Amino acid sequence: MSETIQQTLSAAVLTLLRPLVRILLRNGIAYGSFAELAKKVYVDVAFDEFAPEKKKQSMSRVSALTGLTRKEAKRLHELQQSDAGETEQRYNRAVRVISGWVNDPEFHDAEGQPAELPVEGETASFSALVKKYSGDVTTQSMLAVLGVAASIEKDNDRVRLVQHAYVPGNDASEKLRILGTDAAELIATIDHNLVSDENALRYQRKVSNLRVNISALPAFQKLSAEKAQALLEELDAWLTENEADTEQDSEQGKYVSLGIYYYESPQDKEDPS
Repeated sequence: MSETIQQTLSAAVLTLLRPLVRILLRNGIAYGSFAELAKKVYVDVAFDEFAPEKKKQSMSRVSALTGLTRKEAKRLHELQQSDAGETEQRYNRAVRVISGWVNDPEFHDAEGQPAELPVEGETASFSALVKKYSGDVTTQSMLAVLGVAASIEKDNDRVRLVQHAYVPGNDASEKLRILGTDAAELIATIDHNLVSDENALRYQRKVSNLRVNISALPAFQKLSAEKAQALLEELDAWLTENEADTEQDSEQGKYVSLGIYYYESPQDKEDPS
């Protein structure tokens, strides 16, 4: 790797780490803990993705790639990571329930919009929606999850969808889960584009402007949220229509995503130009 590439990558890593370290410090993760995690990821990635072609990876090679001793590399590779599967499943099931509510005609009103549903019922009810799209999660558990996220409003025995997206409310664990998945997906896309042929590049763009009038920011926040939500709902409907039925179809389902985010520089930040 040339010195110029190393310098550019080092600068990019410093920029990337600032918001991450801010989150870590705010949540009591000191440097030592972060360093241990970073070393483990170095070892796991080297072990899983950088083996010689058609050969089994060795701890000696992992040690050489990462700069860690073979003993340390072995210890880190055997170290078990904490299981965040429960939080991941809860998030995915909540997303699927809302997606089903928005896209499945069984749960629509006469105008084709998500209907206000009775909590219980064999069909066209919230319990039927949960059973169809969230597996073994109970109706009351899903009501609680979506209620905390302010995605629904419940009035006696009826439920109304008020937000066509699942955004974790006061659950810090689910908010931090987004840090792990969404940021990683963006970086993985950038990595893919760095090493892929031109005809295999994945879409990765943004729009920005250095001179937006501060008084216009609220209007842009509203406009961008409305346009982004409309686009994401359209794409979600397309993805739902093209889901593989793994029980009846030999085609295997594959995970894909497309994300949109809004960023605004702090007021005290200097003009990047």
